[in-house]
Amino acid sequence: MTSAVTTDKSARPGYGQLLRTPGALGFVLPGFAARLPFGMLTISILLLVQHTTGSYGSAGIVAAVTGISMALSAPLMGIFTDRFGQSAVLVPVVLAHAAAVTGLAALALADADVWFLALAAIPTGASVPQVGPMVRARWAARLEGSPLLPTAAAFESVTDEFTFVVGPVLATALCTGVHPAAGLVTEATLTLLGGLLFAARRASQPKTHVPSAGGEKRAFALSHPGLRVLIFAFLGIGAVFGGMQVSLAAFSNEIGNPGANGLLYGVFAAGNMIAGIAMGAVAWKIGPRRRLILGYVGLTAAASVLWAANSVLLLGGLGLVVGLFIAPALITGYTMVEQLVPANARTEAFTWLTGSIAFGQAVAVILAGRLTDAHGSSYGFLVPMAATALALATLLALRAKLAPKAPSRIVNSSAPESEAAAAATPSQAPRNRVNERGMGHRVPVTVD
Repeated sequence: MTSAVTTDKSARPGYGQLLRTPGALGFVLPGFAARLPFGMLTISILLLVQHTTGSYGSAGIVAAVTGISMALSAPLMGIFTDRFGQSAVLVPVVLAHAAAVTGLAALALADADVWFLALAAIPTGASVPQVGPMVRARWAARLEGSPLLPTAAAFESVTDEFTFVVGPVLATALCTGVHPAAGLVTEATLTLLGGLLFAARRASQPKTHVPSAGGEKRAFALSHPGLRVLIFAFLGIGAVFGGMQVSLAAFSNEIGNPGANGLLYGVFAAGNMIAGIAMGAVAWKIGPRRRLILGYVGLTAAASVLWAANSVLLLGGLGLVVGLFIAPALITGYTMVEQLVPANARTEAFTWLTGSIAFGQAVAVILAGRLTDAHGSSYGFLVPMAATALALATLLALRAKLAPKAPSRIVNSSAPESEAAAAATPSQAPRNRVNERGMGHRVPVTVD
C-alpha cells in the first residue's frame, strides 16, 4: 500500500514528459494536421450559405444538417474503427468527405434551393473523419493505467481548442477576404491531405477487437450508463459552440464589422485553450465527477450573461470567460471514459461524445439562427444559456451513474485477498481505494 500512496502524491506529469512517450509525436503531429479543418467546417458553411441566401436561418439549417449527420455517423465510424482499424476506415472517409464538401460548395455558388443544400450537407457531415477520437484512442492504448492519461486528455483538449482558435479565424479570413467558398475548399483540401498522412501512421494504432467464439465479449459503449450521462452533458457544450458561432457572426454584422467575427470567436476559443493548458498542469485533489459538475456550474453562470453584451470589448471578455469554463468540463468528461468504458469500445465512446457535441451544435445553430433572424444576436445567446443549464441539471440528478464500475476492473481470483487487505487496514480504506488489475498491480483512484 505504501507504493500506491507514494504514486498518488507524486507530482503531476507534464506535457514534456507526455510528448516524450515513445512514438507519440508520430501520431500527434499528423493528427493535428488532420483535425485542424474540423474547426473550419461549420463557420465556412454558415458564411457561404448566408452569403448566397442572405439568411442566417437558412445557413443554420444547412450547418445543422451537417452536424446532425456527423453526430449520427460518428458512433458507427467508431464501431468500425474498433473492429477494422483506424487506417481502414479513415482513408475512404477522407476521400468521400473531400468530394462531398466540393459538391456542397458548388451547389451553394449555383444558388441552389436551401433544401438541396441540406441534402448535400448529409454526406458532408456523415463523412467528417473522427480524427480526434482516434488520437485519444491511441493515447488511451499507449498509456493504459498511466498517471500521464489525464495529462494526455488535457493536451488533446488544448489541441482541439487550438484548432477552434485557428480554424474559425482562418475560415472567416478566407470567406470574407478571398472568396465566400474559399473556406470550404481549404477545409476539404486539408482534411484530405492530413487524413491520409495520419492514416499512414499505422504503428501506433490501437489493436482491433475481433469477436471470437468463447473469447472477449464486446459490449457497445452506449450500454454503459455513465457514458449516456456524459453524452447528454456534452450536448450543452455543443450548444455553446453552435450558439456562439451564429450569434457572434450576427453581432459582427450588426455593428458593421463582419471581420470581427473571427476575432471574437478566436478569443472565446483561446479561453478554452488557456484553461486546457492549466488543467494539464494541475494535480487535482478533487474527483472527476466533482470537477465535471463545477465546470458546468461556471459554464452555465458565464453563458447566462452573454445576451446582455452590447460592445465588442464586453462580448470578447465574456466569451473568454465562457471558454475558460468549457475546458474543465470537456477534459474531465473525456478522461472519465477510461474508467467508464472498456478498452475494446473506447473509440466508439469517444465518437459518441464528439457526435454529441456536433448534435448539440447543430440544434443550437438552428435555434440561434431563427432567433437571430427574428430578434437579433442577443436572443441567439439565450441558446447556450438554456442548454448549459439543462446539462447541469442532468449531471446533478444522475451524478451517481458516473461512478467507475469497480467490479468490472477487478480480477475475481484476487477478490478475497482485496477484502482481507481492506479489513486489515480499515483506517486507510476511505482515503485510498484500490482497483485490482492482473498480476496484482494496484492503481490508486481519487475519491470523489
